[in-house]
Amino acid sequence: MITAQVILKKDREKSVLNRHPWLYSGAISRVEGNPTNGDVVDVWNSRARFVARGIYNDKSQIRVRLLTWNPNDPIDEEFWRRRISRAVVGRLALRQDQNTDAYRLVYSDADGVPGLIADAYGPWLVVQFLSMAVEKHRRIIIDTLRDLGEPQGIFERSDVESREMEGLVPVTGPIWGEVPPDIIEIVENNHTFLVDVKLGHKTGFYLDQRENRQKVSKYFPNKEVLNAFAYTGAFAVYAAHAGATRIVNVDSSEPALLLARQNMSRNGFGDREEDVYAEADVFDLLRAYQEANWKFDVIILDPPKFAHSKRQVEKATHGYKDINLLAMKLLRRGGTLITFSCSGTVSRDLFQKVLFGAAVDAGRTVQIIELLSQGADHPILLTCPETEYLKGFVCRVS
Repeated sequence: MITAQVILKKDREKSVLNRHPWLYSGAISRVEGNPTNGDVVDVWNSRARFVARGIYNDKSQIRVRLLTWNPNDPIDEEFWRRRISRAVVGRLALRQDQNTDAYRLVYSDADGVPGLIADAYGPWLVVQFLSMAVEKHRRIIIDTLRDLGEPQGIFERSDVESREMEGLVPVTGPIWGEVPPDIIEIVENNHTFLVDVKLGHKTGFYLDQRENRQKVSKYFPNKEVLNAFAYTGAFAVYAAHAGATRIVNVDSSEPALLLARQNMSRNGFGDREEDVYAEADVFDLLRAYQEANWKFDVIILDPPKFAHSKRQVEKATHGYKDINLLAMKLLRRGGTLITFSCSGTVSRDLFQKVLFGAAVDAGRTVQIIELLSQGADHPILLTCPETEYLKGFVCRVS
């Protein structure tokens, strides 16, 4: 049922016509009708012609989450079933992979389900409802995920800042089926990992790095590796399997490093006395390593998001430059830097410019030898470039 019409300002319809799914409040001239948050509204241009349809929320800067550009396409229960079914079908190859049982099943705007994250961890689903659009329709979404994913249980981790920016309170806990154990075991590319889906980062594990971990394994044989922002040691496990001689894992979280040790043990590398697990601030410890003249063959930088909004981009670039400058100075000549940014507001071009500045200040010759991105289960929607958030570079540092 359409409750209102959102009228655009003159000459502000370009992004809507280009099918960008976010309509900001600044592009709106007025609202005709009296919609409540979560209602379906039509979007009209300044000449009162239909251009799109979506979900209204006056608590958010994204005033309307656009869902369809077809005036004959109702946003009903069948609509949500079709969208989620399409996303699940898109992961069919992963679902049939006997060597991997953890992957993203639904990725928000990229799958046309704005604000919904659904990650599969073996028989469990972990979900996030991060927008009013999906919060209002959570019942049909949960029922559809249950029917299509056939999980043993569904656990909610809607405990992130973006939910609060939608005027929604944080929510965590089981929402269907059995409650998952505190720690569950998954398989990724034949490697075994323990995951804390209840308290871990994001939904418990960095699924978006699965393909990158496999790709960069060729740089690890017979190398001494520094794994900064190690979290639960996924890159370390791949490095050990590939033949790294020594791995130094650095993270500020003691529980994460405990899981990193356990993950190494479960993959047959628990008795390596040469490996290090350092609970510390990465910036401080890398400076200490530089003062002590430590050197490494390979350094992995996979930090958390430094910029959560456009206002934080400048500060974030300083952080990225600082950490990459330290890494370049710690690498032996001809060493490999594997560096990432997961800040969606920091573009790949800007991140590359930051690396350029770090290389100049470090006095090192740096060559980009490989580009990395998020996994195939985190697709990038062409009409919404914000869905590309993970940028990575493999660099040779001479």
